[in-house]
Amino acid sequence: MNMKTQWVYLLPLLPFASAYGQTAGETDKKMNILYIMSDDHSYQTISAYDQRYIQTPNIDRIGKEGAIFTNSFVANSISGPSRACMLTGKHSHKNGFIDNRHTFDGDQQTYPKLLKAAGYQTAVIGKWHLTSDPTGFDYWNVLPGQGDYYNPFFIDNGERKQIEGYVTNITTDLALKWLENGRNQEQPFCLLLHHKAPHRTWMPDTCDLGIFDAITYPLPGNFYDTYEGRPAAAQQEMSIMNDMDLIYDLKMADKENEIHTSTGLESFGRSLYNRMTPAQKEKWDSYYNPIIRDFKERNLSGKELAEWKYQRYMHDYLSVIHSVDRNIGRVLDYLEESGLLENTIIVYTSDQGFYMGEHGWFDKRFMYEESFRTPLLIRMPGGKKGEISELVQNIDYAPTFLELAGVSIPEDIQGESFLPLLKGQKPSAWRSSLYYHFYEYPGEHAVKKHYGVRTDRYKLMHFYDDIDWWELYDMEKDASEMNNLYNHPAYKEIQAELHKEVKRLRIQYNVYEP
Repeated sequence: MNMKTQWVYLLPLLPFASAYGQTAGETDKKMNILYIMSDDHSYQTISAYDQRYIQTPNIDRIGKEGAIFTNSFVANSISGPSRACMLTGKHSHKNGFIDNRHTFDGDQQTYPKLLKAAGYQTAVIGKWHLTSDPTGFDYWNVLPGQGDYYNPFFIDNGERKQIEGYVTNITTDLALKWLENGRNQEQPFCLLLHHKAPHRTWMPDTCDLGIFDAITYPLPGNFYDTYEGRPAAAQQEMSIMNDMDLIYDLKMADKENEIHTSTGLESFGRSLYNRMTPAQKEKWDSYYNPIIRDFKERNLSGKELAEWKYQRYMHDYLSVIHSVDRNIGRVLDYLEESGLLENTIIVYTSDQGFYMGEHGWFDKRFMYEESFRTPLLIRMPGGKKGEISELVQNIDYAPTFLELAGVSIPEDIQGESFLPLLKGQKPSAWRSSLYYHFYEYPGEHAVKKHYGVRTDRYKLMHFYDDIDWWELYDMEKDASEMNNLYNHPAYKEIQAELHKEVKRLRIQYNVYEP
């Protein structure tokens, strides 16, 4: 039986509809969809998941009034490909956008196009990062490329405009403006609100500079990982100690031009400052200049320098998150005040996870847990409240939204609708494993090509191309993925089962290489 057609819940439809304010005579009313996605937001830095680093009350509110997915993952942990998986409901090899060097084929089927054909108004505002222009949207206003934190350019339905201010505030302003005045309020809407933050280079808003500086964050237990038994992990170039640039990443662009770096990013780092207005520069300088002076006086090296870099990274990254959370609060307040809250499903997620010093790293790409796992909080009126532990993936968003809207799910979509989970139901045939595939090598950060399978407890990974290396982890006993158990005698049967499962998934998803 096709899994896309086996979960048919006709009898509960009317009670479910009335739970979010519809009567029996109004069951054709469509629920609005607000999909909020940040870039590189780690689940570790959302307090609904982890209390160690920061409080995010507005993001948490989505989960408190709805559901928190505790086993949410991506199909390819890098920005553009992850976004393509989300839009199409297909793995990277099927949607054609396997890495950031490709161009997304905007002619192909996406869920916004299907929703638009079904009577939804569709819009995308914020970061796009798919090279080609958005298609299938009544309105689009997106950042070119990665976008900038200060005084960014936006492309407004094809017209390039620079807007003064801070990107997270501006993106929110544009979304609220569209919700209030830009749409036909007689139609349901699907709005994709995509924040640039907290993508590298983690430039805080001027009002948030220094808000976490009084906190010294403990190093992750594996910050000084030696990567024993994991040669692909040893060969990456995403080390806080070795690869995080003092000027580009950590804002040590001194006016005396005495600090220099060898990563090739120094000039880009200095140019970011030049985007600011005089008023922005004044606030920026009053905060960073004393830090720069202190850094130069201390003349750090070795582990002292690595740990200083880690603290600066955490302070900047978390300050950027604080701005995201504040702006999400603005959106939630608007929805409540405008009467939209009880007929709008609200999703908060990230395009992938991120390393907060685990294994000594920043960035993403690997199938290791911190970048493979992603936050997912969903508030659905009348839906489940509390935790959802089933394995879900970002290829599932498209079929979920389509089913919610009453739109038939095309057979070529590879994800599965998790709408039954949001209704509090427990589908007996729900998946027991996930497939992952990363393609961008050679490339930035030098993460080897790899694919793998994850079950609720175990993970099998294969690094390939110019390397042939397998890794196996028992996530229950080794959540930090420090001990590669591949070919360990005690895991012989499990290893064989995982090989069968990854082969089965590759056949299911029509993966033909390597």
